[in-house]
Amino acid sequence: MDSTLISILLATTIGGVLSISAAAVFSFALLSKMVERMVSLSVGIMLSTSLLHALPEAFESGADVRSLFATLLAGLLAFFMLEKFAILRHSHHHEGDGHHHAHGHDKREAGKAGWMILLGDGMHNFTDGILIAAAFLANPELGIVTGLAIIAHEIPQEIGDFIVLLNAGFSRTRAYLFNLLCSLMAVAGGLLGYFTLDRASGLIPYVLVFASSGFLYIAVSDLMPQMQRRATVRESVPQVLLIGVGVLIVLFLTRGT
Repeated sequence: MDSTLISILLATTIGGVLSISAAAVFSFALLSKMVERMVSLSVGIMLSTSLLHALPEAFESGADVRSLFATLLAGLLAFFMLEKFAILRHSHHHEGDGHHHAHGHDKREAGKAGWMILLGDGMHNFTDGILIAAAFLANPELGIVTGLAIIAHEIPQEIGDFIVLLNAGFSRTRAYLFNLLCSLMAVAGGLLGYFTLDRASGLIPYVLVFASSGFLYIAVSDLMPQMQRRATVRESVPQVLLIGVGVLIVLFLTRGT
């Protein structure tokens, strides 16, 4: 195996195990303040990875600029529609919504929600693997920071998944094992990306732009509004500092590239 394939396999495997394990620790210990800090760090890493590295890499590749901007627009709209679908699906079920349900209805619905979370998480991780592969094929340093950005975002998201699974009746052990299996879908995505994109290198800039659209959408639409709900100086100062730390991490890892 060449070094690029080894890097992709290591990034997807270690990234998946690390994010799931960290999320499990935070979820089971209920360290909510650590989760909030991770959100701020995620914003800095995701924004700087997209705007300072991935997008410049794509636009300097020689690909058609209008097509790249069209991909960016399509990506932003696609992530908006995916989130809209998730919100609409979630709104069909509310615990204690005032409606009469048969005995056991809420438990069955919570169980279904748990399996749906795992299915969606597996598909999401598979896509992450493809994006990591594209980043490594474009530039090894970009692969590292893309993997880091995905891990930083995955930890808060996986914490939410753990909460849903525990609510659905999964034991802590089962929740961890099933989430871990889903995280390893990133390895399959990385392999597909390596063997597909390596033979179609012209697609790499477009995959990078699509990945950047996801990072930008998540950071600006989901994470930053969460941070804005805490408007006190005591909460805002650590948020700004951790965003800066995230930017510095990316700049340090990509220096000279």
